[in-house]
Amino acid sequence: MIPRYTRPEMGRLWTDEARYRRWLDVEIAACEAWAELGEIPRKALNVIHKKADFDVQRIDEIELEVKHDVIAFLTSVNEKVGREGRYIHKGLTSSDIVDTALSLGMREAAGVIMGDLQAIMSVLKRQAFRYRMTPIMGRSHGVHAEPMTFGLKFALWYEEMKRNLERMKKARDIISVGKLSGAVGTFSNVPPKLEEKVLRKLRLRPEPVATQVVQRDRHAEYMSALAILGASIEKIAVEIRHLQRTEVREAEEPFSKGQKGSSAMPHKRNPVGCENLSGLARVVRGNLISALENVALWHERDISHSSVERVIVPDTTILIDYMLARLTRILSDLHVYPKRMKENMALSRNLHYSQRVLLTLIDRGLSREEAYGIVQRNAMESWERAIDFRERLAHDPDVTKHLSTKDLEHIFRLDPYLQHIDALYARVFGRPSRSRKG
Repeated sequence: MIPRYTRPEMGRLWTDEARYRRWLDVEIAACEAWAELGEIPRKALNVIHKKADFDVQRIDEIELEVKHDVIAFLTSVNEKVGREGRYIHKGLTSSDIVDTALSLGMREAAGVIMGDLQAIMSVLKRQAFRYRMTPIMGRSHGVHAEPMTFGLKFALWYEEMKRNLERMKKARDIISVGKLSGAVGTFSNVPPKLEEKVLRKLRLRPEPVATQVVQRDRHAEYMSALAILGASIEKIAVEIRHLQRTEVREAEEPFSKGQKGSSAMPHKRNPVGCENLSGLARVVRGNLISALENVALWHERDISHSSVERVIVPDTTILIDYMLARLTRILSDLHVYPKRMKENMALSRNLHYSQRVLLTLIDRGLSREEAYGIVQRNAMESWERAIDFRERLAHDPDVTKHLSTKDLEHIFRLDPYLQHIDALYARVFGRPSRSRKG
């Protein structure tokens, strides 16, 4: 875990205190359901409501002896409740409590992450419109391709985060199940009606058919959504890292007053925040592998999944919460250099207009192969001799017999690359509503 950066609203979900509190919530809901079915006296239920509690330190002490956390928990609770404590855990097995309570925690964690996603999407939308028409060179394979706008990068990330939000909603739904069906899921000592009552109180759905545990494909799907989200975070971080390279320097993550970039080189401003996010994304993906390994258990269950989940579920939700918060801060305060973007566009010596030249020559009657050969030959000479591409074309008779000076002026314009930005934005953000006149 990374407690130094843990945000309270997420970190508190996975403390021992919070875990045992969820266990107690499930146990009390079960007692209430038994009372409704006439199997627990109302007076006993009142005592349970009044006295049921636990002591974390005492649970630890008992567990040292009994080597069973649920038994240690129940013993601590019964010490506080007294004689009426005999009704607690009636007909249930440990996994009924542990798995149902884990679903409660994972559901709540998903809600926190969904809030984080909405926060980062707000920043991405703001930056997308701020830089909507800021020209930047688009790159493929790291090489100059064609112009686009810096705002489109944010729009792209916004759309991806929308998908991540939908995945988290589905993950929250897939994990919002519980089971109170006994030792191997056959309701041998509890009626299905009890399970239905308990889970309704907890706002969970019954696992339609369970063994001793809720099936771990659910947890794997949840972890998969987190891993994909982590990959999206890394995708943005890697882009910022590339843009911050000295040779590019079109954008860089915030560098605060008093911050140091290197112990040896005082001039350094390194993308350490984004590098941190890239590294943590690897941890999140690794945790997904462990979740997938948990799907296959022996027969109706073994306990190999339990030790894994005690690590990967808290760690991954805390990591994703932290990663989203940190990336939101980076994107909100990102240093952006439009002048540098313009300078970098000039480095290609107008080669980024090559496709427009190609298409115009084809429109004038040349075959695609012939036009491609002419354009590529001039492009290679422009690269190798450091000559402006437009000037090179203007002195090539194979070009000038088809394209006039006015034609070249029309081709070498930035406007066509930006003409459909509003259409793209409408796809992502919806069309702006017309303001009403007051």
